[in-house]
Amino acid sequence: MAVLGVLLNAQPDEPAWGLRICRDADLGPGTVYPILDRLLERGWLRSWDETDTHPGRPARRFYEFTGAGRAQTLEALEARSVRRARFGLNLAGGGS
Repeated sequence: MAVLGVLLNAQPDEPAWGLRICRDADLGPGTVYPILDRLLERGWLRSWDETDTHPGRPARRFYEFTGAGRAQTLEALEARSVRRARFGLNLAGGGS
């Protein structure tokens, strides 16, 4: 869910990229990149490579939700919230 949250919070003028998603979600690349791959396969995300100059580092790969992907994510997060509330799992401060 942390990866989805990072992607939802990304702004159009500053899209999320792989290592930023890892950092902000506090997850390793071995966890994050398979999630991104599955979301791309399902059509929830689109991705593209950075085209600006980037001396000293590889080009970043940016990710953003498609319209359908954003809608599916919001539905999934709402359904999760309802399930967690039903079982008394919604903790103050958001919980995980």
